[in-house]
Amino acid sequence: MTAFFNAIFSRILGAVRDLAPIIIVIAFFQIVVLQQPFPNLGETLVGLVCVVLGLALFIHGLENGLFPLGEAIAQAFTKKSSLVALLSFAFCLGFGTTVAEPALIAIAAEAAEVVALAGHIENEASVRDAYALNLRIVVAFSVGSAVVIGVFRILKAWPLHVMIISGYVIVTVLTFFASPEIIGIAYDSGGVTTSTITVPLLTALGVGLATSIKGRNPMLDGFGLIAFACLAPIIFILAYNMVA
Repeated sequence: MTAFFNAIFSRILGAVRDLAPIIIVIAFFQIVVLQQPFPNLGETLVGLVCVVLGLALFIHGLENGLFPLGEAIAQAFTKKSSLVALLSFAFCLGFGTTVAEPALIAIAAEAAEVVALAGHIENEASVRDAYALNLRIVVAFSVGSAVVIGVFRILKAWPLHVMIISGYVIVTVLTFFASPEIIGIAYDSGGVTTSTITVPLLTALGVGLATSIKGRNPMLDGFGLIAFACLAPIIFILAYNMVA
């Protein structure tokens, strides 16, 4: 128990150190540049404490829970020697983590509201919810597919840079044919998929696979799934817009 509290205390100090630049910048501009007091200072301080504690617990949970779990599952599937099972798990992991991603939920809801106000869909709650859900499903499906491709890359040792460059060439071409209104949403959707839930599990999956496969270097082959997860939603949303 003592070791646990020591680890948490160390995480809290690390969180304070990591957040210090943000706090200093905000305080400087609020006090020196704007020369205004902080609104609701008490609530702001309470929120800051919650952020520090939440970040410390989150990092501790990643290193002691999600990362070991993801690596263990990847190694177990490798020992099982079932390609279908491994790829099915990879797709479900990418799809499930993306659907549950808070950042994607937020941007999908915001996109639905903006699209409704622009007159592209009916400005009704049910229609906006359906639009946001469809957007999340498309992004989640794209990330699941991207993880499958990324796992294939690790298994076959395909060059990462060639695949990423080819993907962005496709993005560039699709951008010229897609509706201007969807381009920003597509590009932002690629970024919000790599957040608090998706990144730790996909990283652990990639490193676990590269570690357990003979002839693979975890530094060279274990990373890259996140790049595919960023790239695929852009392609899928632009293509979905052109088809739909």
